Amino acid sequence: MGFHFFWHYIGTVKLFIGIVVLLIASVFISQVVHAATTSAVSSSKADPAAVQAQIDQRNKELADIQKQIIENQQKLSETQQQKQTVSSELNNLNTTIRQVDLGISASQISLQKLGLEIGNLQDDLASAQDDFSQKQAAMAAVFQNIQVKDQENPLLAFVGSKSLSDGLQSVQNLVSLNQTLALKALELQESYRVMQNTLTSAQKKKSDKELETENLKNRKIIVAELKDDKTKLLQETKKKESAYQQSLDDLAKRQAEIAAEIDSMESSLRGKIDYKEIPKAGVGILMTPVENPVVTQEHGYTQSARKLYRGKYHNGLDFGAPIGTPIFAAYDGKVVSVANQDLYCRRGAYGKYIAIQHPINLTTLYGHLSLQLVHEGDSVKRGQLIGYSGNTGYATGPHLHFGVYDSSTFYIGPSKSCGPKMPFGGDLNPRDYLSL
Repeated sequence: MGFHFFWHYIGTVKLFIGIVVLLIASVFISQVVHAATTSAVSSSKADPAAVQAQIDQRNKELADIQKQIIENQQKLSETQQQKQTVSSELNNLNTTIRQVDLGISASQISLQKLGLEIGNLQDDLASAQDDFSQKQAAMAAVFQNIQVKDQENPLLAFVGSKSLSDGLQSVQNLVSLNQTLALKALELQESYRVMQNTLTSAQKKKSDKELETENLKNRKIIVAELKDDKTKLLQETKKKESAYQQSLDDLAKRQAEIAAEIDSMESSLRGKIDYKEIPKAGVGILMTPVENPVVTQEHGYTQSARKLYRGKYHNGLDFGAPIGTPIFAAYDGKVVSVANQDLYCRRGAYGKYIAIQHPINLTTLYGHLSLQLVHEGDSVKRGQLIGYSGNTGYATGPHLHFGVYDSSTFYIGPSKSCGPKMPFGGDLNPRDYLSL
């Protein structure tokens, strides 16, 4: 009875080990081979301490630039609160250009840092793959040994032994092999986990590098456009200051008219929102469109809105963001409008904006951009880079205006005071759908 139980135990252990081996063979090894053949891993074999020192230096440089960006942003806010003159606007443009130049420097240093980090991870991945291969070979050897033992009948081997101790030793050897195989399987699994984590980190760094490369290219475009604006303004300085001040008075009247028109239309559309057809408020339904979000104006009847808009109402959420900050789509969707309102009512409304309709009956609006990367009719994915924050349109400083609307009420139509393409809709509080 005891021997029967013992052999049943051995069979159970071997069955368990067989399942482990099958899992490793079908999942672990196939994925590792795929990763190894598609990741183009190369080992720089650089001195890790020296590379880390370079990475630390880049981090220090980035921290210094970030400090300058914050100081420059404060300076920009101060100059925009001063009385507007040709001279102050020119100073404002120079500060803005300086801000984007700092962003370009940050991108260049970030790319150097990411290159170093990717090199380190490639070395780590190569070492992890070597470790995995060694553990895989060791496990295969143990498994092969068990297969040889399996060709022998354990009971006959026991009975045919010269002594009871030899027979028990044969059984113990088989048990030890099974235990060794189980241990090797766990070691192989841990080795795979280390390799997979390293591979994931390398892929994330590669993705970050691709985004930073895109940022660098687009920030150069933004600063070139700002310099064009500066050239135009310098030409305007030939005019008398009195003429410039008259244009500011005209602008203020137009801004008030546009704000009143938007408020009149949207106060009516808010009454038509179909709350049964839109998502219930929930954290994280929409992705926050800017990293490290800082809310500078809330939705609704805010203090700033009472000062700035005739209707005293703010139809979105404002995120403070230096010019050239990446802006991402809040959800999958279709781009339904891309426009630059500054072409027909400069500094009057949303400036350069993007509107995206989502399959969850919501539409999002991204206003005051410096650069748009998508076009009408494009399909976008949640988290896709769509543009960069700016200071276009009616903006008192660089920021992103983020609006959320019930899609059934949203439309792009002509404005009496701001050209052919104005977004209108029943607005919702973006906070109801974001993780803030």
